Amino acid sequence: MTVFLSKKCELGIHSVLLLSIKKNHKIFKASEVAEELKAPKEFVSKVLQILTDSGIVGSKKGKNGGFYLAKKPSDIKIIDIIKAIDGLDVFKNCVLGFPGCSTDEPCPLHEKWGALRDQAYKMFAEESLEQLKEKTLTKILSL
Repeated sequence: MTVFLSKKCELGIHSVLLLSIKKNHKIFKASEVAEELKAPKEFVSKVLQILTDSGIVGSKKGKNGGFYLAKKPSDIKIIDIIKAIDGLDVFKNCVLGFPGCSTDEPCPLHEKWGALRDQAYKMFAEESLEQLKEKTLTKILSL
């Protein structure tokens, strides 16, 4: 688990990356996604529902229902998933949790965190899931 993103967000990223390397618009049950990611089905279902509400993932109800990517992998960036699940406050808030931390009233790590935070945002916003496909295949298959 990272310190930067919640476990829910990590699972959301893994789920969307998994869907991005599968056949376009193939529908996967939450249990199938959970099995491939080795995660609890209920947790996966909850995360996929959040991603459905945000429009990144689509869902189909019924006996043959499940989840699929609602957008092309080339139109989804990791930052979109982070925004949907954790929000973007992590890129605005003080790393030490001090209220009112700012350039005028900085915490001990304000300047260093600001640079790292900006680099992290840029990294998550730059590449689409399509651009991450080859590395995703290697990582998902190793779970």
